[in-house]
Amino acid sequence: MPYIKIRDNEPFDRAFRRFTKACEKCGLMAEIRKHQRYMKPSEAAKRKSAAARRKIKKMIRMQNRTPF
Repeated sequence: MPYIKIRDNEPFDRAFRRFTKACEKCGLMAEIRKHQRYMKPSEAAKRKSAAARRKIKKMIRMQNRTPF
């Protein structure tokens, strides 16, 4: 769990903004979004294979790029 130290005379909104940035940086927000609803195992497999296909296509595009 991320934590921050509130500085002297620091407004609450600025401290809260730093805290939310720390949460995003450590991956807490992504984890919360991932667990917001149940995903069937078949749906999870489809998403995983789609992500793998996108990754392969991106690698192929990067390899076929002509250097300047």
